[in-house]
Amino acid sequence: MTTVLNSRPAVSPLRAAAGLAAAMGVGRFVYTPLMPVLISAGRIDARAGATIAAANYAGYLIGAVLLARRPDLNGRTAFRTAAAALVLSEALMAWPAPAAVAAVLRLIAGIASAVLFIGCASVAAGHENRRRAAGIAFGGIGGGIALTGLLAMAAGTAVPWQVMWLGVAALTALLLAPALRLEVRPATRTAAAAARSVRAWRLLQGTYFLEGLGYIVIGTFLVAALQSPGHRSLGTAMWVVVGVAAAPATLLWDLIARRLSPETALVLALALQCVSAILPAASTGVVSALISAALFGATFTGITMLAIEVGGELTGPGAAATLTAGYGLGQVLGPLVVTPVLGDGYGTAFAIAAVILAAATAGALLIKRT
Repeated sequence: MTTVLNSRPAVSPLRAAAGLAAAMGVGRFVYTPLMPVLISAGRIDARAGATIAAANYAGYLIGAVLLARRPDLNGRTAFRTAAAALVLSEALMAWPAPAAVAAVLRLIAGIASAVLFIGCASVAAGHENRRRAAGIAFGGIGGGIALTGLLAMAAGTAVPWQVMWLGVAALTALLLAPALRLEVRPATRTAAAAARSVRAWRLLQGTYFLEGLGYIVIGTFLVAALQSPGHRSLGTAMWVVVGVAAAPATLLWDLIARRLSPETALVLALALQCVSAILPAASTGVVSALISAALFGATFTGITMLAIEVGGELTGPGAAATLTAGYGLGQVLGPLVVTPVLGDGYGTAFAIAAVILAAATAGALLIKRT
């Protein structure tokens, strides 16, 4: 459990939003629009690209598990160290080293992203108006995603990939600057709250694991599925749509949670994300891709916010680290689950993701009834 203090509570969610934009929107997801650029430039091949992506997912899992097991480590020093490590790892990606080195750098970036995410999420959980604070803070993820997509589109083929990575590092540092003023102070283990409902807490952990398992298939392959020799910018444009839809989504889900309940809103968000996986599985058209990208962006940050809020009601602010660990495990396994069916395209992979997300929706329904 983590207590976050700040002398200006009204500013805390905005600083947390900037931190999440850097850690997740840029640091975590920038590789999605940049991977096709790196492959086209001959920097890596598709197999190496997948390995590098998996290393980042594994790093995120390591960071989340570490803080879930040792919440006392989640303090201001760890937060600032993670910020420096993220920026440095991105800058070093401009070095034309072997793919194994790039994988290690993305592993480090994944660990750093998890530490920064949990620190910023704790700001919302410890705020006096935590639901509104969470809506503002998690909106930063979508803003960061949109920035990475626009950066990739603006650079196109005219800017060397090395310069693009240096630009990414500079953008991350700029966004992290206000977040470094957040004071994250770890609490002792004895302060952790017991779950109000053990069954609901276990259901939530399982549901959020399935969300990580299913959503990452869309997040990893949506851009690649839309790339074609004549429309190389289409996938990147859809990534911008994801970010634009995600930016205000958490505030929208905050309103829905106020009118209904966080549990009901979680069910609706998961059901809509399931639809976002069904559409590209059923059709390869641009319209279905546009709707899928918009639905995906409008739901995945909201699901994160709502799951952490429900977890906070059950166990306290320390739920963020535990839930993120299960989510991270799902992200590592997701691409591995669908890799055997990628030879004939991405439709079957999206169909598998839809089934997984349907199971997550069913789990959320059980949580609501519990």
